[in-house]
Amino acid sequence: MAEVLRENQGSLVRVVVCVLMLVVVCRAQCFFQGLETKDPKTPTKGCVDKEGKQHVFGSSWVKDCYDCSCSMRGIRCCNRIPEVVDLSAECELVVDRKACSYRLVMKSDKTKDCNSSFSMVL
Repeated sequence: MAEVLRENQGSLVRVVVCVLMLVVVCRAQCFFQGLETKDPKTPTKGCVDKEGKQHVFGSSWVKDCYDCSCSMRGIRCCNRIPEVVDLSAECELVVDRKACSYRLVMKSDKTKDCNSSFSMVL
């Protein structure tokens, strides 16, 4: 009986770890803006972003380091720059927003790449 309880306990631990991993992945920096229809009699031809720009269905673009796309449901955008969730104290993430790129470097010498272990989500 004790062996069965230990096996079930191990299964429970695996489930909890999987749920925690899912929470970390869900921290990805994405957002969704639902499609707005002002006049139900006039079919919508695309999506309108927060700046008022029209995008046709099926199109995609990059805005402020976010990959965005327009579908019949709305606009979905995800950040190209990851969010670091676990990084050693001697490293830091350096972001170039103009190029939408990033590097993991040593805090003491930003010309050297950091080879420490880390976790990040996109």
